Amino acid sequence: MLRALIDRMTTALPSQCAVCRAWPAQTLCEACVARFAQPRPRCRSCALPLPEGVKHCGACIKQTPPLDLCLAAVAYEYPWSGLIARYKFGASPGWSQALALLMRSTPWAEPALDAADLVLPMPLSFERLRRRGFNQALELARHLAPGKTRNDVLLRARDTPAQSALPRAARLRNVQGAFVVAPGQEAGLRGRRILLVDDVMTSGATLFAAARVLRDAGVAHITGLVLARTE
Repeated sequence: MLRALIDRMTTALPSQCAVCRAWPAQTLCEACVARFAQPRPRCRSCALPLPEGVKHCGACIKQTPPLDLCLAAVAYEYPWSGLIARYKFGASPGWSQALALLMRSTPWAEPALDAADLVLPMPLSFERLRRRGFNQALELARHLAPGKTRNDVLLRARDTPAQSALPRAARLRNVQGAFVVAPGQEAGLRGRRILLVDDVMTSGATLFAAARVLRDAGVAHITGLVLARTE
């Protein structure tokens, strides 16, 4: 899968690598993908790194998250942490295709995308969308599954402080009631398979809160797919 990702990136038009700044290269050059995007064994429920052969972390065994499967392309560390910050806050939506290819290369991501009935991006509040100019999760989802992506099903009910600035307990409280299913969409979710897309997963509170809302609407299976996971 990693070899296929590299091959697809090297057939695109040349540019400057966003990681090593090599020129001419692709948005993510072959050397950087091979060096920094090697797959790691991860918890199947929350995508935390685990030793080889272990499927679930202790926390998920103790309390099962509302996701049936959780996948992460890379660790939220150098060079991806800085790259994602530039992508989101530096008005660089043009990187979406290359980053989505990185996500699609994640083990089990392609089958999960094929099996999903709908692909839903994590929504932004109106205030945050206005400041940022685009929803990075929506752009990633459109490149991952253009025919399945819907941004009118899962909505953000209220703006919340950034999760990164809060401790874990406060993160859980912060996202309570933050998401709703759009009126009239509940019937179309019952018994369906949904894939949720986001850029960064930290504690999992935001992704889990959205998944619980979808569970309450009758969704049968939920996969979370994120670009980066904090370790």
